[in-house]
Amino acid sequence: MEQLLNKNPRIEVVDALRGFAVMAIILVHNLEHFIFPVYPTDSPTWLNILDQGVFTAIFALFAGKAYAIFALLFGFTFHIQSNNQKKQGKDFGYRFLWRLVLLLGFATLNAAFFPAGDVLLLFAVVGIVLFLTRNWSDKAILITAVIFLLQPVEWYHYIASLINPGHQLPDLKVGEMYTEVAEYTKAGNFWDFILGNITLGQKASLLWAVGAGRFLQTAGLFLLGFYIGRRQLFIGTEKNLRLWIKILIISAISFAPLYALQNVIMKNDPIIQQTVSTAFDMWQKLAFTFVLIASFILLYQREKFSTAVTALRFYGKMSLTNYITQSIIGAIIYFPFGLYLAPYCGYTLSLIIGFFTFMLQVKFCKWWLAGHKQGPLEHIWHKWTWIGTNK
Repeated sequence: MEQLLNKNPRIEVVDALRGFAVMAIILVHNLEHFIFPVYPTDSPTWLNILDQGVFTAIFALFAGKAYAIFALLFGFTFHIQSNNQKKQGKDFGYRFLWRLVLLLGFATLNAAFFPAGDVLLLFAVVGIVLFLTRNWSDKAILITAVIFLLQPVEWYHYIASLINPGHQLPDLKVGEMYTEVAEYTKAGNFWDFILGNITLGQKASLLWAVGAGRFLQTAGLFLLGFYIGRRQLFIGTEKNLRLWIKILIISAISFAPLYALQNVIMKNDPIIQQTVSTAFDMWQKLAFTFVLIASFILLYQREKFSTAVTALRFYGKMSLTNYITQSIIGAIIYFPFGLYLAPYCGYTLSLIIGFFTFMLQVKFCKWWLAGHKQGPLEHIWHKWTWIGTNK
């Protein structure tokens, strides 16, 4: 049996885990052609079979899970920043609100190249929950996180539909918005594409998150990450590792029935599909997310594994830079204003492109971090967060 690393892996494992999440996000986004569903129409049978296998595997492993890890670590990072200020007798809350305003700027930059798919705007809006709960007790934070993750809005609509069969969910017109986004994207005019993305595209993305249960799930994940930070659960103590083993077992056992139930529920009438099914879909993905997190943390205690994923640490340290630049690269590769390779890239080739982009970004991260403490966008965010101070 390999020797456990005899050191505090807290920062390292968080950087590596964040890098893993962003890597998974870039692979999923490439398969989706960055929300631009244009694919080859005349591929040979063998390639179609391979493409479907690639799509099924990548989406089963990462879709909805990588984003969840990213959100959890956002809450964890808030704890680190808040706790550092607390040690100096300062309240980080209002500085954090300013930090969220800055995040809106980064969200706009990302959205400009990512039609109706930006998550940073959602983070900037939902991040207010961390400000509101920053002085709550650990117990209150955990309970609130669980309530959010239970998806109470979906259950409200379902119960309302039982009481009143005529009850309907609000029509947010997301489908119509995505259709309009697809039209101006296909037209290929660069400036119409940019303007449409930062206006209509952002609106569509935010309203989709409302309808898909992402608002409350993100709030719950933020608070869960905040709680994990407070309880120092990423530190590799024996007690914590035993806890992560329990989390792994419980999550793995929970995933299968939740996944099966969600598939059964999807066969019911539309109101159930849009409410109960959404809740179960979130839960099964959350269970698998914790299978990934717990497995990664436990494996990271092994020297061979931590050495093998060293690249992810560099990648995770520059997560904001990597997240936004992958959108710009993807837009240039797939969209009509750029190389317009989308019609020639099935899922398999798109995955290869995504992995190649990831490797290029890793090389850039290693080169950049050799001479800088932070990535370029991370540096700007940090500098502007502490504007007016000596930090």
